[in-house]
Amino acid sequence: MDLTAVRTFVAAVDAGQFQEAAAVLGITQQAVSKRVAALERDLGVRLFGRPVRGAGLTIDGQAFLPHARALLRAEERAAASVRAGRRALRVDVIGRRLSLAGLLRDFHRAHPGTELDVVTLFDSQAAVAAVRAGTIDATFRAVTMPGGRLPDGVAHTPVFDEPLHLFTGPAHEFAAARSVTPARLAGHRIWMPGNAPGTEWTAFYDEFAAAFGLTIDAVGPDFGIEPLLDTIAGSSTLATFVSERTPLVWPAGHDLRRIPLRDPVPLYPHSLIWRADNPHPGLAALRAHLAAAYPGRPDGGVWTPGWAAPAPAPHGRRTPPPPGRAPAPGG
Repeated sequence: MDLTAVRTFVAAVDAGQFQEAAAVLGITQQAVSKRVAALERDLGVRLFGRPVRGAGLTIDGQAFLPHARALLRAEERAAASVRAGRRALRVDVIGRRLSLAGLLRDFHRAHPGTELDVVTLFDSQAAVAAVRAGTIDATFRAVTMPGGRLPDGVAHTPVFDEPLHLFTGPAHEFAAARSVTPARLAGHRIWMPGNAPGTEWTAFYDEFAAAFGLTIDAVGPDFGIEPLLDTIAGSSTLATFVSERTPLVWPAGHDLRRIPLRDPVPLYPHSLIWRADNPHPGLAALRAHLAAAYPGRPDGGVWTPGWAAPAPAPHGRRTPPPPGRAPAPGG
């Protein structure tokens, strides 16, 4: 349907006369008549009775009018959805309950005028493909490709390095510890049924386990976080890993323990990934916000996987390592 003709029809109704509609639209009265006549031919009905004075609607014209107005509103919404500065910034996070969603909430509080559309794709392969195709504007992911190589035209930058905690029940060997070194976990069973082959988090934990002699057990169906917490709470041998800023709530009777890992601190390296030619102003604001908030990665005292991209501090500054900590093996 010719939306220009629909807009002319609505203008004629609102103005009450073709001549007045022509003045509003900035065209001739003859052009108004031609557009309305063409719309009537398309619809196969008369819309106006064409009295000598005014533009009176026929019954069919009255029936069509609300739909015509709806068409014009839909046109405006469609245009606004892709108009620079009007379309919501579409960002992927691994999960809405994880720390990355918190980063987006911080950004939204700082930039309340930027509308966000938060989505959750499964893994980095799907997320990078969506960025490349333009179906999302950005994604928070660990970049596991050696050297941080991504498809042509896709850019990334480190934005957040999240320390790991050991998570145990009250009967576990390390339940009372104030901190634990990764080396002390050698030979211990770490249960992570959510570790799916081919995902970026599995790549991280596989390399972490190999570096420190851990056993990552992914056996068993992944029923979600609540059944995992139930099992950990009642076990003296099972433990799992959680990120430092992952919000968790559990029944008081579980008495679960979050124990920081130290010497070195394992860091899960989150990056922001986007298409380099994406002009969305909200994306530029998000990148600037994250760059300002990122403190940089210490030179020592931490462990990151070998594929993690280097992450210098802003403006070339390096954050000094914590005093008294040994350099990270392989980090």
